[in-house]
Amino acid sequence: MLPSMIKNKEKRSAVHAKLKHEKKIEKRKQAKAREAAIKRALDLGEEPPEKKVPRTIENTREVDETVCRPDDEELFAGNDADEFSQVLKQEVTPKILITTNRFNSTRGPAFIQELLSVIPNAHYHKRGTYELKKIVEYAKNKDFTSVVVVHSNRREPDALLIINMPDGPTAHFKLSKLVLRKDIKNHGNPTDHKPELVLSNFTTRLGHRVGRMIQSLFPQDPNFRGRRVVTFHNQRDFIFFRHHRYIFETKEKKDDSKDKAAKSKNVPQEKVIVRLQECGPRFTLKLRNLQHGTFDSKGGEYEWLCIAFDSSRRWIRAAGDFSCKPEILLQKKTSQFCGPGFDVPYTVLLL
Repeated sequence: MLPSMIKNKEKRSAVHAKLKHEKKIEKRKQAKAREAAIKRALDLGEEPPEKKVPRTIENTREVDETVCRPDDEELFAGNDADEFSQVLKQEVTPKILITTNRFNSTRGPAFIQELLSVIPNAHYHKRGTYELKKIVEYAKNKDFTSVVVVHSNRREPDALLIINMPDGPTAHFKLSKLVLRKDIKNHGNPTDHKPELVLSNFTTRLGHRVGRMIQSLFPQDPNFRGRRVVTFHNQRDFIFFRHHRYIFETKEKKDDSKDKAAKSKNVPQEKVIVRLQECGPRFTLKLRNLQHGTFDSKGGEYEWLCIAFDSSRRWIRAAGDFSCKPEILLQKKTSQFCGPGFDVPYTVLLL
């Protein structure tokens, strides 16, 4: 009889606790039996039984055909001629313009203030009533290398638009789970040093391109003495942003030796402990589309657009690295397909 079928609450709880205890005992017996089998095999010089690997989202994911190999000469040959090469070769110093949408939120200014402390050589310009195209023209004339637009809705930042100057591309990210510096427990305050940039798990062709776009926002000569590190970790199509600083502490090491001569000297032994202190902010990004050129909502050509056509849940949940299956390239004004939120027909090419 199942515990859920017992109407009396006290009896139901007692039966449930008894079953849970029996399962715990059985689990311990199985663990001891496995340990004994491994020990017996090692004593006899035989191979121990294979260790069972639990099923996880990561090890059951379908093979991603768009993952780049380290020896992909075609991919890395195009890096010297792409839109980010001048900044990444240190021929041009990154200069970032940060602005908002026309109707800013209450948490928007606080988030922008923290972005200014994260990205070196970033400048804030109030949006006012100017159109985004005019702001892009202003950024071109003032030699800005990128424009970052923080979009807010319902008093909360909910999107991030990154426009690379002067020829694009433009990336639109959904922003979620924003935690400001003041809301992080035991947070630290960043310095003015140029941070070290860590890009993790950008392994597909699209992930490689988005990673280079993020990389172009930061200087390529970090000041390691400042001990600042900015991390963009990509996992299951989400980019997790963290901002830390290294802290080195020296503590006296306890001397557990029984040597009386060593104890008589009373020489203090020190050990260095390294830890991370989060500086904030903390947020999550999800790529919505990647557009050729600068921002153009009506006549722009989309290099990539996230549309979930595939029925496999393992692709939707665990594909990762910006590899929505199938990958979609949209071209303008050739057939009668309209993406969500767009009023211009597109052709869908499945790659």
